[in-house]
Amino acid sequence: MELTFPLILDGATGTQLQKRGFTGAECAEKWTLEHPEVIKEIQRGYTDAGCRVLYSPTFGANRTKLEAHGIFNRVADYNGRLAALSRQAADGRAYLAGDISPTGLFLYPLGEASFEELVDIYTEQAAALEEAGVDLFVIETMMTVAEARAAVLAVKSVSEKPVFVTFTCDERGRTLTGSDVAAVLQIMQGMGIDAFGLNCSTGPREMTAQIKRLHEIARVPLIAKPNAGIPEIRDGETVYDCPPEEFTAYLADMAAAGVKIFGGCCGTTADHIRALFERTASLQMTDPAPKNAEMLPCATEKELFFLPPDVTGGPVIPAGADLESALEDAMEEDGEIVTVVLESFDQLDDFAAAQYLISRPLCLKCDDAALLEQALRLYQGRALYVGPLTEEQLQPLANRYGLIY
Repeated sequence: MELTFPLILDGATGTQLQKRGFTGAECAEKWTLEHPEVIKEIQRGYTDAGCRVLYSPTFGANRTKLEAHGIFNRVADYNGRLAALSRQAADGRAYLAGDISPTGLFLYPLGEASFEELVDIYTEQAAALEEAGVDLFVIETMMTVAEARAAVLAVKSVSEKPVFVTFTCDERGRTLTGSDVAAVLQIMQGMGIDAFGLNCSTGPREMTAQIKRLHEIARVPLIAKPNAGIPEIRDGETVYDCPPEEFTAYLADMAAAGVKIFGGCCGTTADHIRALFERTASLQMTDPAPKNAEMLPCATEKELFFLPPDVTGGPVIPAGADLESALEDAMEEDGEIVTVVLESFDQLDDFAAAQYLISRPLCLKCDDAALLEQALRLYQGRALYVGPLTEEQLQPLANRYGLIY
């Protein structure tokens, strides 16, 4: 699949289903399969309006979400059948994106899920969508770095097709768990995704402010898929009050900030997508032009850091230390980075459990490539490396996890 810009995505699915009888009390994916003409009508409307990428209605078709509705051992079946409906709606006029969304599971200390459990859940869904013949993958409405990283690793383990990632954030650019979306972008593009952006939560005005921040960091095309305004409750109903004219008022600003992929989220209709299609045709697309290109772009799960190439050291936590206590102390010491020395796979459980304490750039010191890779899988940021491993050993880890060495 060759991406050409501007690329127009589809509009809302959930709010459009609700207009046609879906109450929200049942499983959306099950309801969609029971009412196949509804989703096809919605998606044909988007395609007629100029959409060139339809999202498969598989938002909640992962194992965790389906089992919460009492649906067991149906991930492959549901994803295959739902993707087929969108393929019929596309009728050769639009690409089909395999839609992957949050499971709702959290890592310690917010929850009890393990990272590999997340990867396994997403791999099952990604494999089903790959088997269904999707043209690309969209990992959307993400709220935590861990789920997004797990989903990216899962998709890349079963497919070589393009991967888009979009997060949802508040007007400050923070996710539900407090991550700055600028840090998230740095982590995601280090993992080799093809486009990054924002969807849901806000309207186009509020989203544009955050897109402009991302433009200073982005090395990939940006995506904007806002709601039709910020939702309001009127007479007990959720109302989105941003008509197509207002919805497209910020397109020039978005394009100037590097957005090349446009769509609509909650509350949007085929009229919103038509307005996008018509008004982006004459826009000048802007290529990524990240600042601080000579700096080292590190990130914790929460914050972004740009370090000089000659960065000075900081506290070093030796192998065998009480990692949680040592990290607490290290965050109070002087120095730009903290270095954790890894010598044994036995340390990884402690490392995974204590990483939430890391609030400055992390450097890993290790002389075992397999051990380093496992640590990089578990670390929910973008890390530096120091040690004796070779370019041949490190480059695959840089490509897969964004390792900086």
